[in-house]
Amino acid sequence: MKTMFLTLLLAVFTLFTSSSCAADDSENTTVPPQTYVLVHGAWQAPYVWNTVKANLEKQGQKVILVELPGHGSDNTATHTLSLDVYANKVIEAMNKTNEKVILVGHSMAGMVISNVAEKVPSKIKKLIYIGAFLPESGQSLGELAQMDPGSQLGGSLVQSADQLTFDVKSENLVHLFINDGSQAAKDLVLNNYRPEPAIPLGNKVTLTAQNFGSVQKVYIKTLQDIVISPNFQNQMIAKAGISKVYEVNTSHSPFLSKPNDVSDLLIKIGQ
Repeated sequence: MKTMFLTLLLAVFTLFTSSSCAADDSENTTVPPQTYVLVHGAWQAPYVWNTVKANLEKQGQKVILVELPGHGSDNTATHTLSLDVYANKVIEAMNKTNEKVILVGHSMAGMVISNVAEKVPSKIKKLIYIGAFLPESGQSLGELAQMDPGSQLGGSLVQSADQLTFDVKSENLVHLFINDGSQAAKDLVLNNYRPEPAIPLGNKVTLTAQNFGSVQKVYIKTLQDIVISPNFQNQMIAKAGISKVYEVNTSHSPFLSKPNDVSDLLIKIGQ
């Protein structure tokens, strides 16, 4: 009887220690949270990321939203803005953490995050383009936009008399940017609309293989996009040699129409 009791006790002890080791191994393989820096596109502001930010933070991720000068509540004089001013604002936000960040840019912000990657490649773990312009060195957004015959944006643009801003015709705004969204999402776009500063759209970006080329890049295609057409997205992806490509079946603003899909993809790409 005594021998049987000792054998049972040993078996229980062995099971307990094995379970403890398994738990420890599981904890040791847990991926630490990433820091995502999210940059909005033209005619928009940080509000577009609110649901995505909340979703990421619920999963233990860190999120920094960037408000580009001349957008949202920022009243920087329009004539002082440039692509470099935008990039410096993003770098300022990135400097709030000592960690490498996952830098995400939508639409026009594809130009911005490319410029940032050229300036501070060592601060970036990955670049993620979402329905975004992806330039080659020497290109401006304006030049890229003119190369996209599938875009329906051009006919809706109205430049101001002083040539410092571009408006989108109000009757076309929702159709262009979020035709697949809820009424609440459409109202957000309408209620937060501001004319877009013009000067940065004409600024050319200088990119080198040593800096920009050294950063890992991922592209999320927006399959129903009529601002940057899927075909043109494919062309930019091919020229940049990006192999990691994902898709969302949305219009130009997937973070508003399908924020959960975007959040899930960002988590997947970040790990």
